[in-house]
Amino acid sequence: MIDINHILRRAIDFFGSIRLALGSVLFFGMALALAALFFFAWMADEIMEGDTLRLDEYIRGFVHQFAFPALTILMQIASFLGSTLFLTLLGISIVITLYLNKHRRGAIIFTITTIGASLLLASLKIAFRRARPEPFFDTILPASYSFPSGHSLASFCFYGALAAIITVRIEKFRLKILVWLAATILILLIGISRIYLGVHYPSDVLAGFAVGLIWVITIAVGDKLIHAKDKNIKGNKK
Repeated sequence: MIDINHILRRAIDFFGSIRLALGSVLFFGMALALAALFFFAWMADEIMEGDTLRLDEYIRGFVHQFAFPALTILMQIASFLGSTLFLTLLGISIVITLYLNKHRRGAIIFTITTIGASLLLASLKIAFRRARPEPFFDTILPASYSFPSGHSLASFCFYGALAAIITVRIEKFRLKILVWLAATILILLIGISRIYLGVHYPSDVLAGFAVGLIWVITIAVGDKLIHAKDKNIKGNKK
């Protein structure tokens, strides 16, 4: 997960110019997004050819061998924290809270990030139409397709955007690190829970994270460009 604001401030200190700093951050963001895009494209091609199935099944079996009742409950809770129902209800509460506290920009970015992720997910699932694996623990399989993992993609975008909104309003660097660490652990736990419960292949989860990274970087970079342009316009008017 990436704190774009912190990276930009560090880049300004290093380059001594906001224009050069913004350029370096944009380059870094686009390079990372491009790498994630290539990874997703490669993963999708391997899946369509059936080349990942053997490794997917091996990892599923490896994870499943550590199953025990208490861990299963923990994984079910983690999975719920990445579910459509929970994220929708929490998302509405977050947007309302941001608007009431006059953080209109944060509310808009959060809304675009989460809704955009949902539309992107639906399109990809229909495009690839990958059947789900046999679930463990009599878990009820969702009606949607398997690739990419919706929980992984949605949680990456949702909790990544939430962490960004929170850390912008925190001054202490250590607290920022703790917020991002908590978000990262939660996102990874949600992804692992889908493998543990047997409702996704590991490759579905990795692909979901890759698409989530691409989308979050796209929104973050776009926001920085628009914000920088608005500042320039206001500066020219003065």
